[in-house]
Amino acid sequence: MTVSLQVIYPISEGTHFDYDYYLGTHMPLVSTHMGPHIEQTLVTRGVAGGPDTPPAYYAVATMVFADKAAMGAAMQGSGPVMKDVVNFTDVRPQVLIGDVIA
Repeated sequence: MTVSLQVIYPISEGTHFDYDYYLGTHMPLVSTHMGPHIEQTLVTRGVAGGPDTPPAYYAVATMVFADKAAMGAAMQGSGPVMKDVVNFTDVRPQVLIGDVIA
């Protein structure tokens, strides 16, 4: 079954997120170290939480894998990716792993 890994970066008072670094350096690291196992990647920048509501998240990165084995193989190479997070944000990312059902 196809699975997804979502990395969610919540906004909180006094935190930062460097989009230029994230897109120019971090996502290429993802591609280098995990990319051979990823079927699709989507990065969404938070712009609103609803009408007249600021966003609750800086960004959500969604990676889609053919199955749990492919995700596991990608995660084995994720060390450099994980270590790089401190270079673009000081928030602790949330993670959601799920079965793609639609």
